[in-house]
Amino acid sequence: MRLFLIRHGQTPANVAGTLNTAAPGPGLTPLGVRQAAMIPQALRDTAIDSIYVSRLVRTRLTATPLAVDRGHEVRELPGIHEIEAGSLEDRHDKASVRAYLETAFAWGTGDLSPAMPGGFDGHEFFGRFDADIATIASESENAVVVSHGAAIRVWVAGRAINVPRSYAGEHEIGNTGVIELEGSPDKGWTLLSWQGTPVGGARFADPTAEDHTGESLTDLD
Repeated sequence: MRLFLIRHGQTPANVAGTLNTAAPGPGLTPLGVRQAAMIPQALRDTAIDSIYVSRLVRTRLTATPLAVDRGHEVRELPGIHEIEAGSLEDRHDKASVRAYLETAFAWGTGDLSPAMPGGFDGHEFFGRFDADIATIASESENAVVVSHGAAIRVWVAGRAINVPRSYAGEHEIGNTGVIELEGSPDKGWTLLSWQGTPVGGARFADPTAEDHTGESLTDLD
């Protein structure tokens, strides 16, 4: 199957640099709304059977323009939400952000034992995300999943068979960045393309935003 992982549009937390991972979470900024509106055009020539979102409202708001354009229902799944920040929730200081990203990116390298401060470990994350991807694969041949910056990168690093495990920490994904994979839960996933910038191009990027869950560790230095 083809799997398109799309990061949600910009939120106020992405602008402020806040670790905001709890449900239902914030909505989109005006820029985020415009980013979401560009997705149907960006995927105009792409076959799509189904559209899935997480329990965080920003993913549904991002998916809605595409769903309306294609006439698809949006289905919410319980396990494709962002990596929970635990006791780091709503913090924006550099030490907290680094602790969050280093823990999450360790999972992408295969070290699932570290737990987020006051939160879950990598076993829990991959367990829930893998379960939802398996559900999607059983239902669709061409699926769009609107998810989150850290979650997408860590899952791809841990599950794509053609990228190094360090991939998550080395590659950024902006709001409405699109990642395309091919494969299955049984045979594995191959990364076909990584568009880390917003759909629609540079005019839909915000260089002033402190978008920590979409940036690499080197951006914190």
